[in-house]
Amino acid sequence: MSGRTAHGTDLRTDNSLLKLSDVIQQRSTQNQQLQEQVAADQDRADGLAREQGQSPDDAARLAALQQAAGLDPLHGPGLTVTLDDAPPNATARIPGVPEPGVNDLVIHQQDIQAVVNALWRGGAEGIQVMDQRLISTSAVRCVGNTLLLQGRVYSPPYVIRAVGRSDALRAAVDADPTIRNYLGYVAAYGLGWKVQEGNELSLPGYAGSIDLRAASAQ
Repeated sequence: MSGRTAHGTDLRTDNSLLKLSDVIQQRSTQNQQLQEQVAADQDRADGLAREQGQSPDDAARLAALQQAAGLDPLHGPGLTVTLDDAPPNATARIPGVPEPGVNDLVIHQQDIQAVVNALWRGGAEGIQVMDQRLISTSAVRCVGNTLLLQGRVYSPPYVIRAVGRSDALRAAVDADPTIRNYLGYVAAYGLGWKVQEGNELSLPGYAGSIDLRAASAQ
């Protein structure tokens, strides 16, 4: 049975099997390359459309739709929020607080989602997580202690940038109850948290596919 399963290979050699983490990283790299190819193809398509000519009204409408969809770069004032895992040897910093478990020392999906949602509520014109622009179909998900975003994998620290009125964005972040709960862990165990205002942030346009693959009516 082992001989038939091996098909002439060595079943005991680690190199014959890819670890799941290696597969994920490979797929992440492939997705990045495909996104870059899609962006290049989109640029060529836009160039052909300009060569064929558009009415001023059509050009203005297309530009507005691209901006609203997050396909164009965005510049302006805004806020940068950085979240990070606690040091691996972290202990309780506040008397009476229990010593942390593994889950107390890492960033969770709901922490990133809370920041993104608060920034949208604060009137963000656009948001970037790590090096990717968010659009309406973007989903922030965590797999273990890594972030899976639009087919690519990221490790902490997680950097979130938003363009908009800095005071309104900060107020929305400060008022969010999930973020306030997270800040309790920052104080207790040393999770990373930094908020910076910027006068001139630059967000890239979304470069991936915008085709909707599936939808269901509720």
